[in-house]
Parts: sequence; C-alpha cells; structure tokens
Amino acid sequence: MALSAEEFQTVQAPKPEVLKKVDPVSLPQRPLVENNRSFHYITDLICSIVEVKTPTWWWIAFTVAALTASFTLMGLTYLVSTGVGVWGLNNPVNWGWAIVNFVFWIGIGHAGTLISAILCLLKQSWRTSINRAAEAMTIFAVVCAGIFPLFHVGRVWFAWWLFPLPNANWIWPQFRSPLEWDVFAVSTYGTVSFLFWCMGMIPDFATIRDRCGEVAKRRIEGASGAVEKAFQIGYQKFRLYLYTILSAGWRGSTNHWRNFEMAYLLLAGLCTPLVLSVHTIVSFDFAASILPGWHTTIFPPYFVAGAIFSGFGMVLTLMLPLRALYGLHDLITQAHIDNMCKITLATGSMVGYAYAMEFFIAWYGANPYEGFAFVNRAFGQYSWAYWIMISCNVISPQLFWFKSVRDNAALVWVISIFVNVGMWFERFVITVTSLANDFLPSSWGYYSPTMVDIFTYFGTFGLFSVLFLLFIRFLPLMALSEVKALSMPQGDPHYHGTDHRDSHTHKAKTPVHHHGEEGVDQ
Repeated sequence: MALSAEEFQTVQAPKPEVLKKVDPVSLPQRPLVENNRSFHYITDLICSIVEVKTPTWWWIAFTVAALTASFTLMGLTYLVSTGVGVWGLNNPVNWGWAIVNFVFWIGIGHAGTLISAILCLLKQSWRTSINRAAEAMTIFAVVCAGIFPLFHVGRVWFAWWLFPLPNANWIWPQFRSPLEWDVFAVSTYGTVSFLFWCMGMIPDFATIRDRCGEVAKRRIEGASGAVEKAFQIGYQKFRLYLYTILSAGWRGSTNHWRNFEMAYLLLAGLCTPLVLSVHTIVSFDFAASILPGWHTTIFPPYFVAGAIFSGFGMVLTLMLPLRALYGLHDLITQAHIDNMCKITLATGSMVGYAYAMEFFIAWYGANPYEGFAFVNRAFGQYSWAYWIMISCNVISPQLFWFKSVRDNAALVWVISIFVNVGMWFERFVITVTSLANDFLPSSWGYYSPTMVDIFTYFGTFGLFSVLFLLFIRFLPLMALSEVKALSMPQGDPHYHGTDHRDSHTHKAKTPVHHHGEEGVDQ
C-alpha cells in the first residue's frame, strides 16, 4: 500500500543530531510554467498555433526561406551537370566548404538529442517546453548535413556504393575508413532521432484530432463566399484524416500511457550513446589521419562539447523569436533561458580549454610540424578566421556569467548568433588551415570558396527554415502532457498527493476541453 507524504515522513529514520543543527537555505527556484496556468489554457495556447489562420509573417518567412533554399538546388544542379571543379577545391585543399558545412550541421543537431534523451533520463523537468522544437531541429539539421558528403563524392549516382549492398562486381566499402563510419553513424542517428520525435507527438496528435470538429465548425462558419467555404470543408476533412492517422489510434487509456512511457524511456536510452558517438566518429575523419593539426586525441571530447555548444546556440536562436511571436512567455520562461545560457557557457568554456590544450600539446610534444600548424592557425594566412572563432566561441559566451545578460532576451539572442558563427569558423579553421599548409611547402596554397560554394551553403539555411516553418505550422510545438505536469503537480501521471486515491483518479476527473474523448487532453 502506497504511503502519503505525511506517512512517509513519519517512517523515515531520525536525522542525526549534527544534521538537526544545520539549517540550509534553499535557493529560490523560478517556475517553469508561470502565472499558474490551467490545463485548458496550455492546450488552447499550444494547439492554436496549428489551428488558427496562418499569420502573415509566416507566409513572408516561408517565401523568403523557399527562395533561399532554391540556391542550394541550383548550386547542386550546376555541380552535377558541370563537375566538382566548380567548387573552390584545389591541391592540397581537397576538403573545403562541403566538409566544413557537413560537420557544422551535424553539430547543430546535437542539442536536440541532448535535451530530449539525456535530460529526460536525468529527470530535468525544464526540458519539457523546448524538447520538441529541439528534436525537430536535430532532424532538419541532419537533412542539411547529408547533402554535402552525398554530393562531395562527385558522381552522386554512385553514392549507394557507400552502403554494403551486394553487387555483381563484389565491390565493398572500406570499413576501416572513418568516412565509412560516418555513413552508419549519421544514418543511425537520423533514424533513431526521427522515431523518437514522431513517437513523442502521438498523444498531442490525438488532442489536435479531437479538436478538429470544433475548429472545422468555427472556420467554416467564418468563411466568406462559397469558394472559401468549399475550400474550408475540404481542408478541415484533410486535417481530420491527417491527425487521425498520425495519432495511431491513441485514446489516452492507461495501457496507452504505460506503453508510451516505456517506449519513450527506451528510445531515450538508445539515443543517449548517439549523442557521444556520432560527433566522436565525425572527429575521427580528422583525428585518424597523420596531418599536423588533425592527428590529436583531444578531438572526440572536443568535438562533442563543440556540438552541444553550437546546438544550444541554435536552440536559443530559434526559440526566442518563437517565444515572442506566439506569446509563449508563460511556457518558455526565464528559467529555461537561464539554463540554456549556463549550458552554453559551460560547453563554450570546454571548447576554449580545448583550444588552449591544442597549443600546449603541440608545444609539449616537441613536434615541429605540429607546433607550426597551430602557430600558423593563429598568426598565418588564416589568422582572421582563427580570431573570429576565438572571439565568438570563447569570449562572447563569458557574458553569460552575468545574470543581467541572461535576463536580457535580445542580448542572449545576439550572443547565440555569435555562437553559431563562431562554430562554423571553428570547422573552417580545423579543415582548411591544416590542409593549406601541409608537409610540402612547394604545394602550399590559399583556399577560397567559389560562388557555387557560397550559394549552396547559404541555401541550406533556407531549407532548414522551410522545414522548421512547416513544423511549427502543422505539428505541435510542445509536449502537452509534459508541460501540464509542470503547471500543476496533479497533471503528472506519477503524482502522489495526500489523498492517494484522488491523485490516481484526477486524470479521469479532469474536464476535457473542446473535444469529446476523455483522457486525451491530460
């Protein structure tokens, strides 16, 4: 028989005399859902994002993003029709912007898996308002990242050779190559992240499904003219069928919740090692070589810390504007921003430590080639890129030590932009400086991207934005049940209040708003 909180306190072992004299002061905790918002308010606020008429700013942003994404399409079309020579690659810089952009986008997605999986296992409740958008960001970043190595092979129609598929010529990939490890690591990472993201949305799809009737009635009655009315009838039927399929027959029963939580926990455990393994394997692309500046054992933890650093920078870049546009200040509170700033500060400090250790190891190892590689980074022909990297990645995050900075959302957003810029320059510095000045001085050169490089890269930001805009327009931005568990303790299915019986029947007794199926809007 379960004990109430008061009964549990009475059966606990008595405190030692020393502890009785200690009166620790508990720090005030900022609420994760402000103003004591009700379940009804949370449901309406989150669901209204996908139910109301598409705002004008969304159409403007979508149009600009789609036009920007067309740059990538045109650049890749020109690349395939003409050849890889349209990129700025030369000898010895045979890796250029393509690999830089690949590592950059893979790193962007790491915060989503960290927030969703690791913080879930660590029972960090502040993740609930941002995990859904961070998961979406992970998947879209992997899509953008996959473009570059796919077309970097030159003959993209032979890219399927990267997979160990049976063929008549018995041609197999080189399994000892880190580039081949990338194929398996990134494909596994993308697949598991997509499953994790989709499964977490099933209860919320059911909530939107059950609200479709009232939304359809309201939109059809507000239609002006026969054509708009006919369009609304067809569109609302499509919405109902779509969310019915996506909700996978969810009814909110006890069995459904039990199976859902178990599957979510298992997928979180499966995603956790991927956070560490994927960027570790990406770092092996460099660390497994013998090139000075690359051949170092610090790369795996250095790359993982940098990936989390850049990922949280992108989460702040995306969530702060959404918070303002949709009025989500009660759900994405200052506590969320504070925690994300602190993680950005911590990982940025780790990255700065790694920069210092690279110089120390190069000096301590007494390898003249290694020493020259790092001195050349800081004071050579690419020194401008190195100091941009240092300024953005090491200096700018240190402002997060100050509470006044963390409380200024506009300033936090600007710093997050600097983080994104700095992490791209980090990948550029690592890739290009070591290749441009290798062992043979007679082959040294200067790498510069072409317009095809530039347009292809910036077009991926348009592709990323298109996917993210579609996500916030048609899919639930936050996990309803998890956010409600923070607004009131009774919203948590594992809550045990004073009256044990009532705490378990609370879900059934909570009134259902705007739809008829009981147990979904919990």
